[in-house]
Order: sequence, then structure tokens, then C-alpha cells
Amino acid sequence: MKDVLLELLRIPSPSGRTDVIMQHVGERLEEIGLPFEVTRRGVMVGSLDGEEGTLDRAIVVHTDTIGCMVQQLKDNGRLAIVPVGTHSSRFSEGSRVTILTDDPEHVFTGTVLPNKASGHAFGDDVDTQPVGWEHVEVRVDELVSSAQDLRDLGIQVGDFVAQVAFPVITRSGFVTSRHLDDKAGVAAALAAFKAVIERGEKLAVGAHLLITVAEEVGHGASSGLYSDVAEMVSVDSAVVAPGQHSTETGVTLAMQDLHGPFDYHLTRRLHDLAARHGIEANRDVFRFYRSDVASALEAGAETRAALVGFGVDATHGHERTHLDSIVATAELLALYLQTELTFARWDAKPSGPLEDFPSSGVQPVRREPEWDPESADLVESKPYPHEVDEGWGEGAASNRDEDEDEDVAGAGVDA
Repeated sequence: MKDVLLELLRIPSPSGRTDVIMQHVGERLEEIGLPFEVTRRGVMVGSLDGEEGTLDRAIVVHTDTIGCMVQQLKDNGRLAIVPVGTHSSRFSEGSRVTILTDDPEHVFTGTVLPNKASGHAFGDDVDTQPVGWEHVEVRVDELVSSAQDLRDLGIQVGDFVAQVAFPVITRSGFVTSRHLDDKAGVAAALAAFKAVIERGEKLAVGAHLLITVAEEVGHGASSGLYSDVAEMVSVDSAVVAPGQHSTETGVTLAMQDLHGPFDYHLTRRLHDLAARHGIEANRDVFRFYRSDVASALEAGAETRAALVGFGVDATHGHERTHLDSIVATAELLALYLQTELTFARWDAKPSGPLEDFPSSGVQPVRREPEWDPESADLVESKPYPHEVDEGWGEGAASNRDEDEDEDVAGAGVDA
């Protein structure tokens, strides 16, 4: 798992430029013996047969990362860039980058710098300039000083600019790198499928490994998911930050993200599965986050959906996780692959009668009691607390109600 993770992290793969990394992932699938096919858009779908006919589940990961694109060749020989995916320029200032031209043989390096990058030249202005993509530029590591110089190198508007990951696994087991989202998830999923295949486990339910290439720009698993998939588990980074409950040592079960709540039954089943096998499992809610699951559901996928994650500090920035968290994620996925569907009998058909719908096991059907809208029990007759404090007693309150009734009757209103 570590070898695959480091290999993937070293391959640039911003959304829209993922062909190279998918070739490497395909080689790994061949090595572990997982049959797969590739869709027209480049999504990869590996498949393991189960014993229960055509009903399947899917584990979903993505190889694409955040990145940048050349917006303008500047007159000073530098590049104006815009983001690919959602991330702040704050976390790219100072980053080393690879500039990917249309010619694979011509790749250039550079550094993302603020427009005012030297304190010796600009003084305190380096601390007061705003944060934003219009306030940074890429300094290309070539002898260039004009837009024409850049064109002569073959650099064009629309070329991809990828932040170099610089992955390191420390002695204490931390993994520091750009783009752990979602390459650590890919490594965990590959490890889980490899373990199940090598053990020769007979799966009760067929399983797909869906590897998408445009999650960071919102497309995700909107395509590539087979119609017979009854359950889908997306694997992505879990947010480690103040106010969150994810950790860098365990696996996280997301209860809800920006898209909304995940499937009640599947999410809790995964959490219970981790608890029964001694895997550290955390429940969390993500407010500014969406994953492959959202894209699939918005595209109309009729499937239960959940999200599990490895804990990442400083997501979409200078990220860090721990090997324990990736291992915990892989272990939970391997266990999940060996289980039955959450509701195998119900999910066997596209629809069924209401009385069989499995939510009744969690939320039993209860009829509301019949009530009379004119019942005296529905009339609030006690005084407000401040009226009691000011000396209103029960008798006084009763007398006041009688006075009010007289006033109403005198006004000709049918009390």
C-alpha cells in the first residue's frame, strides 16, 4: 500500500489531465488480478463476481486532484493561473509546480509566487497584499522575460499546472504530501481488493471498484456506475480540524456533507462493522465538502450511499495523514466487501410494497392519535410566568379571563 501510495503521489493528475495516472492504476489492477474496463470518459471499473446473481455494490475513489491552468502569458515572462477544483491560492504560494504542455516531451518547472514576492523590494506591502489567484503568478524556471519567450517554449493558455506533491513518510508514520485527496483513498481501496483476492474469499455480493477522474470539479461518479449497484461507498479524505471529529489515526464515517445526509442504515452498519472488529471509527459532519457520492445521486443513481474517509489535516493544502488511518480505511473496506448487503431482500428489486420498506425497523410506523380541535385540553389556561411573579394568582387569572370574555361579548364578537 505504501509503495502504491508513493507512486501515485509522484504522478501529476489534476482534473482533466489524468491519462498517465490511470495507466499506472490499470497496471496495478492487472497485478492484483482485478478485471476492469474503461469508459469513454476514462473512468475505470473493476469487478469481482458475487454469489447472489447480478446485484452488486461499489467502492468509489478518484485519481484526479486539484491543480491550476494557465490563464495568461504575462508580459513579464510569468504565468497567470486559475484554479482547477476548489482551493485557495493561499496554499499554493511558494509551491513548486510542473507545467504540462500539449507535448508530453516538453514539461517545465516553476514556483507559484505572490505578485509582490520580495520584502527587500516591496517592504511591508508583501504582508498587506490581498489573497487570490489574481495576486499570484508562476515563475518559470527558464530564461524568459516576455510572453513571446513563453510561447517559444511551447507554453500556451490552457496548459495544466500541477502542484508537486513531495511525499514523505516520516519515522512516526505520518504521510505528508500534496494530493493525499484522494490518492491515499486509491491506495487503501487497492489494498483492500488485493487482500480479498489473494485470500480467495468468495463474495456473497458482487463488488465494483469505480475509479473516477473528475471528482474535484464536481463530475465524480456521475457516470460509470452500473444500474444494478445497490450500495455505494465513496472513499475520500476526512477533515481533521478544530470543530471536527475526524482523526489522523482512524477511519471516519461521514453522517452528512454539503450534499446532505448519507444513507442512515448503510452508514451505521459500516460504523458497527468497524467497532466489532476493533477499528477506530469516528462519526463526523462536513459542511464545506462534497464527494463522488453527490455526483452519482444527483445523476439519478438509485443506490444507498455512504462516505468513509482517512483523516487529513490541512485538506486541499499541505496535507498530512497517518498510515494508521489509511490502514484502518483499507481494513474496513476489506471487511465490508465480505458482508451481505444491508437489506438484501428489499434491494433485490427496484421497488416494493410500503410495509416491507426497511426504514420501519428504525422508525416504526405510528399513527397519530385522533384529537378534537375544540377539546378543553388544548386550551392553555395557566398564566405566563411573569404574571405569577407580579402577583397574578390562579384566581386572579381566572377573574381576568372572565373580564376579557365580558369585553369580547360586549363588542359583539362571538366568543
